[in-house]
Amino acid sequence: MGDKGLDFKHKEVVNITDGKRLGYVQDVCADLESGIITSIIVPGASNKILNIFSQSNDIVIPWQNIKCIGEDLILVEI
Repeated sequence: MGDKGLDFKHKEVVNITDGKRLGYVQDVCADLESGIITSIIVPGASNKILNIFSQSNDIVIPWQNIKCIGEDLILVEI
């Protein structure tokens, strides 16, 4: 049984390269024709006050960089 896009929003993303916790999945991008997930989006760390005046610095993680999907954790290599 595969994960649904909405199930990803409850999973925390961790970069296995440096062990840094990136946060929780904010959004999922998919190819609409095939229905295949192409990437996940994690909100980037930012100063909330400064973020009002600047563009979003979300982290887009391509599907091929996802190494493992667990019950409550997604391991990525970026």
